[in-house]
Amino acid sequence: MKKWITLFTVTVCLAMAMPAKAQIKFGVKGGLNLASASLSDAWDAKGNADNYTGFFIGPMVDITIPIIGLGVDGALMYSQKGAKISFDDLGSTTFKQQGIEIPVNLKYSIRLGSSASIYFAAGPSFYFNMKSDDDFTFDSVAGSLDYDKSEVSLNLGAGVKLLRHLQLGLNYNMGLTDSAKAKIDSSNSSDIWNVINGESYKSKMWQVSVAYLF
Repeated sequence: MKKWITLFTVTVCLAMAMPAKAQIKFGVKGGLNLASASLSDAWDAKGNADNYTGFFIGPMVDITIPIIGLGVDGALMYSQKGAKISFDDLGSTTFKQQGIEIPVNLKYSIRLGSSASIYFAAGPSFYFNMKSDDDFTFDSVAGSLDYDKSEVSLNLGAGVKLLRHLQLGLNYNMGLTDSAKAKIDSSNSSDIWNVINGESYKSKMWQVSVAYLF
């Protein structure tokens, strides 16, 4: 976890080092999360993960250096994510998470005229779990998910800025740390189910966003 804190600190320091002529805008950002899970090998052999749709919203800040197009943006958002996990032909259960997401991205913008530009962005995102669905039952076997309190992921995205205030973006969020681990009630399960006991998954999701900058 220390290396991710270091990465966050470096990104913030870069933002603070921006020239005094940098343009700083505050705004509101929201959109949809099309989330799923990257299962461990043992878990993936037993079932699969389908998409769950949630949303995110919160304040943001956008810092851009004129002329060269380099900048940083960050946000503090309420975010929903999860995954619909199925096990063979035994049905499926949707696991939902609610938490605080803090993405910090380096951005490079290319002007397309006086009122439009496209941008490319990359950077870390930090997710702090507040509430989650824990328990599940398949084939009379009970279990639960032990969620990590925090997660780190990598953002890769692109988008367009219009009329100096509107920003539309598409982002892929790839989990770098585990989201949760499975706990199986071994007193009422077979060896087939015990193979996923302690196995983990990482979150992954596409994000479609709309932001308005003041």
